[in-house]
Amino acid sequence: MTTDLTWLDAVGHAELVASGKASPRELVDAAIARIEKLDGRLNAVVTPLYEKARAEASGALPNGPFKGVPFLMKDLVAARAGDPIYNGNRVMKAMDLRSPITAYLAQRYVEAGLIVLGKSATPEFGLQPTTEAVAYGATHNPWDLSRSPGGSSGGAGAAVASGMVPIGHGGDGGGSIRIPASACGLVGLKPSRGRNSAGPLAGELWNGLACEHVLTRSVRDTATVLDATQGYMPGDPYATPDPERPFAEEARRAPGKLRIAFMDRSPSGIAPVHADCRAAVHDAARLLESLGHTVELRHPEALDDPGYARTLLVIIASQTEALVEILSGQLGRRLGSGDFELWTWALVEEGRRQTKLDFMAAVEWRNVLSRGFGALYASGYDLFLTPTLGQPPSPLGHFAPAPDAPMATWSKLLEFIPFTPAQNITGEPAISLPLYWNAAGLPIGVQLVAPWAREDLLIRIAAQLEQARPWRDRHPPLHA
Repeated sequence: MTTDLTWLDAVGHAELVASGKASPRELVDAAIARIEKLDGRLNAVVTPLYEKARAEASGALPNGPFKGVPFLMKDLVAARAGDPIYNGNRVMKAMDLRSPITAYLAQRYVEAGLIVLGKSATPEFGLQPTTEAVAYGATHNPWDLSRSPGGSSGGAGAAVASGMVPIGHGGDGGGSIRIPASACGLVGLKPSRGRNSAGPLAGELWNGLACEHVLTRSVRDTATVLDATQGYMPGDPYATPDPERPFAEEARRAPGKLRIAFMDRSPSGIAPVHADCRAAVHDAARLLESLGHTVELRHPEALDDPGYARTLLVIIASQTEALVEILSGQLGRRLGSGDFELWTWALVEEGRRQTKLDFMAAVEWRNVLSRGFGALYASGYDLFLTPTLGQPPSPLGHFAPAPDAPMATWSKLLEFIPFTPAQNITGEPAISLPLYWNAAGLPIGVQLVAPWAREDLLIRIAAQLEQARPWRDRHPPLHA
């Protein structure tokens, strides 16, 4: 095989296998070689599963759209039965905990033909927008090793951006696919609530805030994976409508002329938006106008409601408290502060301070924001545009909590991610695209949001922007 695989996307890898120009084993061996070359400096792959992957690549594989394509699974939520699942926690890692079941989403990855090379790094329980778990050590951004690749899917972001693998699994509860997509110069789609199943262990994750998908280098990869994974499974509490046509086909269709609202300041006045992020969204607005779309400064008033940040904190803290109780039952002992990182335990204690009425009010406030976005679309707008993040990729250590005031980290977190949590609250799809790099050579993503279940519209506009301003040839300084 003479093809250079490093920057070939996942669909391109699959085409090599389908044409007989490469075997799955060749693709897997090449990807493992790239990981071994780079990961000593990036620390993106925390649990290698190389021999299992080689055995699968040498055997019979499902004849799916990604037959033989190398892949990484995030060390959080979806997993295959028998695979390690540590959730970024040092106690679980020390116990070498294994997943008791195969998640529906993981099964659909297997049926699509993807071959799991290992587990990618995540912060403990996915609770930070950086990937610096004590269990693994810090994961580095290939664009600047002193900076974070984002989180919580930072291992996947670093691995895909550096060329280790063409595609990686991620989860998004407050932006955790879109954050590393922005920080690493990748495509990151958070699907609609209900598009991908969270079963069989869960009906919904974080009261519907969290969902799972992938980080990719191309819009067609993002679309084709969604075709392979989307759809109702028995017992799911809700589901999105089936798409009118395959999402991969939407990537080849023109979006038409759209009316797009955009926002260049943070919701609720959380913090000033960095000049680079403002420049990125204004640049994207001009690009969209040059493509024939109408772009206007407008946002849902509900974004300026103080309930926005409050809702996020109450739900996440309450869910973290509940997680500790569940784990205590599963492990057969009472877990305490010594079993968790300082930030995780700060959220547990914050959750204990919330009342039942606080929690119910937060869950109900989701409707306020959802109705606000609904009114925006009903007034004639098709999409909503923002910077993905409020700041460029953060220096490693930026979110480390202070022992005497750990919850001060919450303010830093909101300053960094003022935009992404909104669609975790509403359940709408949102995509981060790598359209802008700052003067320091760091990627600065922009986010497009569509009404619930309209991934088709996001994929069309994303593909148009990818064609108008290709990012395929932009590679980080540290790459395979």
